[in-house]
Parts: sequence; C-alpha cells; structure tokens
Amino acid sequence: MPHSTYLPDKMGTATVEPSGDFEAGSFMEFVLTYTAGYFGIDDTGSIKIVHRFASDMGRPQFDKPDAPNYVTVEATNGAVLHVEYDMKRNIRPWDKTLYIKVVRGFLREGDQIIVRFGDRREGSPGMRVQTFCEHTFEFRVLVDAIATYNYVELPEQPTIRIVPGPPVRYKAILPTLRRIGAPFRLCLKGEDRWGNPSNRCDAEFELRASLPVANLPASVRFNEGEFTRILDGLEVAETGDLVIDLLDADGTRVVRSNPCRFVESAELLPYWGDLHGQSEETIGTNSARDFYAFARDRAFLDICVHQGNDFQITNEFWKHLNELSAEFTEDGRFIAFPGWEWSGNTGLGGDRNVLMMSEGRQIHRSSHALVDDLSDVDSDATSAKDLFDALVDEDCLVFAHIGGRYADIKIAHDERLEKSVEVHSAWGTFEWLIQDAFEQGYRVGILSNSDGHKGRPGASHPGATSFGAYGGLSCILAPELTRAGIMHGLRRRHHYGTTGSRVILDTRVRFDGGAELFADDPRLGEVASAPASEAMMGDILRSDAAEVEFHVDVHGASPVERIDIRNGLDTVEIFRPYAEAELGRRIRVIWEGSEYRGRGRQTIWDGHAELDGNAFAELRPINRYNLDKRCEQTAPGRVEWTALTTGGFGGFDAMLDDARAGTLRIDTALVSETIAIADIGRDELVFANGGIDRRIRVFRLPDDNPHCSVTLARRIALRDDRDNALYVRVTHEDGHYAWSSPVYIVA
Repeated sequence: MPHSTYLPDKMGTATVEPSGDFEAGSFMEFVLTYTAGYFGIDDTGSIKIVHRFASDMGRPQFDKPDAPNYVTVEATNGAVLHVEYDMKRNIRPWDKTLYIKVVRGFLREGDQIIVRFGDRREGSPGMRVQTFCEHTFEFRVLVDAIATYNYVELPEQPTIRIVPGPPVRYKAILPTLRRIGAPFRLCLKGEDRWGNPSNRCDAEFELRASLPVANLPASVRFNEGEFTRILDGLEVAETGDLVIDLLDADGTRVVRSNPCRFVESAELLPYWGDLHGQSEETIGTNSARDFYAFARDRAFLDICVHQGNDFQITNEFWKHLNELSAEFTEDGRFIAFPGWEWSGNTGLGGDRNVLMMSEGRQIHRSSHALVDDLSDVDSDATSAKDLFDALVDEDCLVFAHIGGRYADIKIAHDERLEKSVEVHSAWGTFEWLIQDAFEQGYRVGILSNSDGHKGRPGASHPGATSFGAYGGLSCILAPELTRAGIMHGLRRRHHYGTTGSRVILDTRVRFDGGAELFADDPRLGEVASAPASEAMMGDILRSDAAEVEFHVDVHGASPVERIDIRNGLDTVEIFRPYAEAELGRRIRVIWEGSEYRGRGRQTIWDGHAELDGNAFAELRPINRYNLDKRCEQTAPGRVEWTALTTGGFGGFDAMLDDARAGTLRIDTALVSETIAIADIGRDELVFANGGIDRRIRVFRLPDDNPHCSVTLARRIALRDDRDNALYVRVTHEDGHYAWSSPVYIVA
C-alpha cells in the first residue's frame, strides 16, 4: 500500500449524493460528505479527495459561483478550512487532488466536511462529468487525522458509474483488403458526442454497397441496449474497392465505411491493431479485462497489447496480464501479446514498448518505483541499454514511444530488437522520432498507436484533457492472423501507421535492373537474401541503380489533401490531387506543432480570425475532439477558437462569400498575420514560431475534393552517400495522417 494502513476503520466515512449512473460529459452537482471518525482531524490535519490521472472531470474552481465546475467546502462545526486543487498532489495514478486542510480549529468524531462539486446554489450549471465511461468512478478520500501528513485511505470509497450518452455519429468498419470469395464482416456502432460507443441507439438504416455483396441485408436496425451490430458472412466475388453507406429514412447518407479492396490473390493481408494502451491497474481506466474486451468487441481490432507502466506492474498483475493475453488470443479472430511499457527516465533512454511472443517471461522493469515487492529487483533494467541486453535472447520486439517521457533513440537503440518507432499516439504526433532514426542511420518502420488511458483501445478519443490527439492505429501486413504471423509482419517492418483512420495504403519500389532483397538488416551479419525486381514498405534492399520507380496507392474514406513523398530527411515532392484551376472559395487555416520534446509540449493556439471586405459563408472545425474547446463563427467576418496541439494539428475550413476579395487577419499569442485573400492559393503560406514545427499554415482547397483514391508513380534519383528511405505521409481532409514504413535501399 502506498499510504499508511494505520486503523483505517477509525478514520471516518465518505458518501456521495446523488449516486448511480451519469452521462459522460454531462453537468451534475455532487455532494461529498466526509464524516470524521474516532480520531477526528487535528489542527493542521487534512483530507484529500483524489481522482485518477486519466480523469477529465471538470477542473474545480472556487471563484466563479455562476460558472461550471464551481466547488465549495465547509465544516459543519465551523472550523476554518484551506482549500487547494493540484493536478499532481498525490501518488499516481491518483494524482488529481482536492486538498482540504483544517487551519483553525479541529474536528471531533461525527463532525463533517461538506464538499459540493458543481455547487448550483448560485447559478453554476454543475460539475462537468468525466467524458468517458467507467464502471466505478471513485471520489477517493484520504485522511491525515493526526496532522503528520501521512494519509490513510478510507476502507470504503464513494463511487458513481459513468455511462454513454445518445449517439451523434455512426461508424461503419470493414477490413481493408480481402481475397475475393473470402468471408468478411461489416462492424457498426453509434458513438456519443465524446466518442463513447452508445447503447442508446434506436434507428434503422438502409445499406448501399458500391460492389455486389452476398448476404448483405437491405437494412440494419440498432436497438436500444445494443452497443454494436456486426454483419458476418459477407462475400464479394469481383475485384475492386468496396464502400458501404448507411442511409436514413430520407435517403441521406449517415456514414460511409472505410474502403475494402478485393483482389484475386494476396500473400499478405492487413490486420489492424492498437499495440499500446493501459488500464486502471496502472494509470488507465477500467480493468485490463475490460481493455481487451473493448478492443475486440467495440473497436473491432484484430490485434491489441496492454502496455502498462512497468514501475506499477506488480508480480500479481504481470501474472494476470499473461493470463489475459493467453485467454483473449484466438487465431484468425484476435491476437494479444504479453507486454509492458518500459518507462525509464528520459536520461536513461526514455519510453520503450516490449511485445513478448509468449507468456511466462520475466518482466524487466525500469524501476520498482511503485512496486513494494522487491524480491525480483535484480531483474530490473534501469537503462534502455540494460533493457536491450536483458532481452537480446528473448523472442520479442521493442518499439520506441513518446509519452510523458520521450524515447531518446540517439543514446540507446538495438537493431536486433527495436525494429520500429511510434510516430503518433494520444500524446501527439512525433515525426521527429523517425527523423532521429534517419540521422543515426537506423532502419526502422513506422507504427502508430494510442497509449490510451481512457479504456478505449482502438477508438481512443482524447476527451477533455491536455491529450492533444485521437489515438493511432497500426496496420500490420501479415501472412496470417496469428502471433507468428503478426510478429513476422512487425519484424519485416511490413506495416503502416495512421492517426486513427483505416485507409488502404500500399507503397512499392520497382527496379529497372533488379536488386538484392534481405530477410533482415544486413548489418546484423549473415542474413538470407534473394534477387528482386520489386519491394514493399519495410523491405531492405541493395542496388546500384541510379534511380527507381516509387509507386503509391492510397484509398481512404476522406479525400486526400496532400501526399508528402520523402527520401529520409528530404521531401522529394508534395503531391496534391487537384490542380490550381480547381480551387474555389474554400480556405484552410491550420495550427500545429509543439513546444518541445518533453511533457510540457502543449502549445496553446487560442485566438481569432477576422475578414475585412469579405465574410465567412460556412465553417467546419478540423480535429476538434475536445468539445470544451471552441471553434465558432461569432460574426459574419469573425471566427474565434480555443485550441492546443501536442505535435499534431487542428484548425478549420472556411467557405468565403467571395473567393478573392478582402483580407484575413489571424491573431494568436504566437502568430499574428494579415493576409490578402487573393494571395491564398494551392501552395501553403507558412507562419512559424519556433518550437517543433510550431506554426500556422493557410492554403486554398477545391470547394469539393472528390479524390478519396490516389494512385501515382514517380522516378526518384537515389543518393549514394547514405541509405535511401522511401516513404510517404498522406494527409486526408478530415485531419488524419497515414505514414508508410520506409523501403530502405542501400548502396
């Protein structure tokens, strides 16, 4: 136990009213009543009411009684209380702390402290409830009755249950590639305004497919109480790209599925995974069992890995995680790997994620910081180098991660184990990590996962905290949906990452005179090789060619805004699928970037934009996942917003009354510019302000961009002074990125 265990039964009791079920993100008033126990609370003693790090319940404030999240505290005996709120005043994961200290007087047994969260007596709408679901949301109370600052947790803690709201959007999810004639499924769900799967759906939709689909019903009905609908046993008998629309009673499209490509044959199939997330046993929400069940049954993933902070994983919990990964693994349906997040301090290498091929292996923690049982402390690997040394003979993989700590792959990397880097998670977008790898000459693939803390692996909305991004997904191209098949795809870097979208992405290199394709990095020693005239993402080849043909094929649910074609650190071309003549009245304003690499990377973009000599006809926010943040038109020529980024981007599309008239003034704390509307074109205007790609970009788009599918080929000259790492970043209009793993061509 991290706190004192001295006589908890004599430390008092706590209750919360009302209790029961409450809609995620709603506003409520909760009255927590602490009743002092046998010891009372002595002068300068205190209590803490703590919530999990992951919680995004409204931040308590004490000065504005008519505003949200107003909190009042009083003692029934008239004792004077000092009240503070601190995001990190208790032991993780119960970081967020309302601290209440008795500064004049004391409490006897039976005296009470009354805390009103969201006190409505003077006009506050209440406390904003956490935006994601939780079976047992605790108001955890700790008591320092004897004024020693040594706290005792109450033996029974008050809880409420947070449940989803009504659906505001629907999702339709297909696999992204299948062989013709092979059965597949269409997975459907409704989500509430905060991204929680909703069991309050009550609607019927017509189904319309772009290709003939055997066994697809004409319509589908969602019934109250159901979280999902899954249509199994579907088949397509011809090649092509399938999308399925859900239409309402008026014939209006409610949602279009991601595309699924059907081919006559394929050696590898795409399987979608979130290889990194946490549950309440470490710093997340809901149980590890709930974690895997959500990934499989509500996010419709093929692969998932629980990656808890190692310094919180007890031996008992490690055993339980191994039991769960074995239980949930079912070949052909769902694959889980045992794993952990190695959470070393940044100066010792920073965060890494470990995927073990089998259960029963030793966990090598970065420390025992929150594990009291020191019986296996000798197994710790306290630096990243120590970790690689400990794992070198294990059947496992490692990938670098940016979280609170960031992976410093410049001071520690092992090409035998660390085959990939994670460029996106709920913490943000970190392309500088793959750039670090190129600078060091590493040959790694690109992954994208969530590191989700809110119990929603594979569908990880950021909620209302400082997490700045929707959690990512990784698409593994593998020969079969087994652990061996997925590990084969990971080891060969045959995968791509997205910021949460499921897109078809294929990149290939074709050689005029042939090349030597390696089974692994030839720098590892004697590795098998074979002649090849073509390579896919992740492959490593040797060729003396002066140039190659690079092919890109992408198809998503959202139109393609641009494709950055890159050779390592160099951008070879920025391809846009539309011509200058197709541009219209639509402009896009983007804010993006981060402060620096560490925890304080959040960049605040609060500001406004004003038109002079023109007006906004229509406005659409981009990547506005946190509904506490504003992006709204407040006058015909004015837009106001509150926003932050953590490496990714947000912004808005605006349709103008006049395509070319007037000026646009953008005003934020970091960037203030006046731009002539006539100067906004296909090529972006960039206004930078230090940090890591911290800037505002402004450019013009077609009023309607139909290019959801793009196929292109480019001749690319190869450099002979370093590896040629050919890959793409695809930007979709809906705000999602996709990155292919590089093809490495070595001289």
